[in-house]
Amino acid sequence: MTETLHYPDVVQWAVPLFVIAVLAEIAWIIIRKRGGRYETRDAVTSLVMGAGSVAVGIAMGFIAWGFFMLLWQITPLDLGSSWWVVVLCFVLDDLRYYWVHRFGHRVRWVWASHVNHHSSQHYNLTTALRQTWTGTFTMMMIVRAPLVLLGFHPAMILFVGGLNLIYQFWIHTEAITKLPRWFEKVMNTPSHHRVHHGRNARYLDANYAGVLIIWDKMFGTFVPELDKEKPDYGLVYNLGTFNPLRVAFHEWVGLLRDVFQPGLTLKERFKYAFAPPGYSHDGSRDTSETIKSKHLLRNPSDKGTPGFN
Repeated sequence: MTETLHYPDVVQWAVPLFVIAVLAEIAWIIIRKRGGRYETRDAVTSLVMGAGSVAVGIAMGFIAWGFFMLLWQITPLDLGSSWWVVVLCFVLDDLRYYWVHRFGHRVRWVWASHVNHHSSQHYNLTTALRQTWTGTFTMMMIVRAPLVLLGFHPAMILFVGGLNLIYQFWIHTEAITKLPRWFEKVMNTPSHHRVHHGRNARYLDANYAGVLIIWDKMFGTFVPELDKEKPDYGLVYNLGTFNPLRVAFHEWVGLLRDVFQPGLTLKERFKYAFAPPGYSHDGSRDTSETIKSKHLLRNPSDKGTPGFN
């Protein structure tokens, strides 16, 4: 069995390209006077969140790596490192990303970590850098366990995960409208991902893809960007702060406050932690389903249209 396998840190290699791309986007917006906008405090918050995510990854990375290597020691399978194995690993890891991302919007425990990525009310390349500080705490690394047990080396899994992350950087922009139809059918694009970041009722809980949008089409979560409805970015209830600490931890604080409020049953406490965001034991809050239902009551003509099927 392969004990050591080394791949480059592609995310670190891509950092200069990220910087160049951000500067190019700013220049494009200034010159063309379209394609999005930047707000200095918002962009700085995103950059701080990104730097914090890298720091936490360095400090806590041994947890996921140790878990993967433990699985690697017990699996009897080893697919090797041929190019086709890397490609297959990339595709299967992208499917893994789809489900982890979907959990991140449908399970509050995971949403508490992912919510910071959606906290910006702007959509530009710095938004891609607004990453979590608490991802390890959610234990979503477990979803990668089947890949290791199937014989994909942990180093390869982390390598293709880095490629996936790099791909997702460029789709956080309004400077690109629509790409050729064949590309839009298969790949995740700025148009598809703008929908994902929209807080419009129509766009909630849609387009979870990382690289291949085919997963959303296969599992019924694809919603196209409509010309008649521009995405309104941010959270259903926006934070109104640029404080990185609040951005990173506000939902964890809210989750714990809800779980430990007095007078609840054990089931209600469990649901405050693991039901979809917006759950409340007394129905006083809105989930994405109730938001969509209320929208249809006000706009019955939208029933059966994309996002309200």
